[in-house]
Amino acid sequence: MKNRFLALVLLFLTVIISCSKDSNDTEDPKTVNHSANYKASGDSANDILSNTTFDKLLIEIAYVSGYRPTAIAMTDFVAFLKQYTYKDDIEIIYNELPSPNEEKLTLEEINDLEKKNRTAFNDGSTLAIFIYFADAPSEEDVEEEDLVTLGAVYWNTSMVIYEETIRNLAAKSSAVDVDDVETATMNHEFGHLMGLVNLGTVPVNEHEGTTTDDDNNEIGDNHCTVEGCLMRAELQFGPSMKKLLEKRVAKGLVSIPDLGAECLMDLQANGGR
Repeated sequence: MKNRFLALVLLFLTVIISCSKDSNDTEDPKTVNHSANYKASGDSANDILSNTTFDKLLIEIAYVSGYRPTAIAMTDFVAFLKQYTYKDDIEIIYNELPSPNEEKLTLEEINDLEKKNRTAFNDGSTLAIFIYFADAPSEEDVEEEDLVTLGAVYWNTSMVIYEETIRNLAAKSSAVDVDDVETATMNHEFGHLMGLVNLGTVPVNEHEGTTTDDDNNEIGDNHCTVEGCLMRAELQFGPSMKKLLEKRVAKGLVSIPDLGAECLMDLQANGGR
């Protein structure tokens, strides 16, 4: 009888331990390590360009309600990716979000919004990208001086598109529309995620522009000096982007600039097409 009682106790404890173990088998998403998606901008250039580690791109378009990018811009953006990377398998998912109700957004605030809302992360042979379409301009904008930012990268798989700024800019031109500015901005910023210019993809030849830091020292500006290249600095900012696109249209050229020869060589040297 005593042995039977002891056996029942052991069986009861075994059931409890088994249930406790089972309840912990399901990982809490908040504890999963997503550090591979939060490295320095350009650090995943080779992973994006080649199929060595990842053969699929999963792109999460997180947009504030009413600020979803146009279908034309997204089609052109995917075509751009397939032209310069070896990723033939590209999936787009959309994540509609409420407005953060901010007049302007810092990159820190955008990063916080991503951490709260991002759903797509690297998984197996799939490389995930997060693009946030904002309903507020950049905190760095100085409207009275006509200095406005259209987009920015801030992690190796993250970038922001200031959609409200893009729409305001396009509304001021009869020659270019929202599709054009969205596409040019997405392509330009994604060029930075692919490591251009000198941002993770080492230049074959020197073609990086310069700027000055807070101490007035000359430093590289991560933008191309080749005339007409997609990665020139003016494509990051509003008025200069507008003038560039209008000038191309006036010349009968395709409105969206392509990568220049130097940037193309850089991508090919780092695993791109």
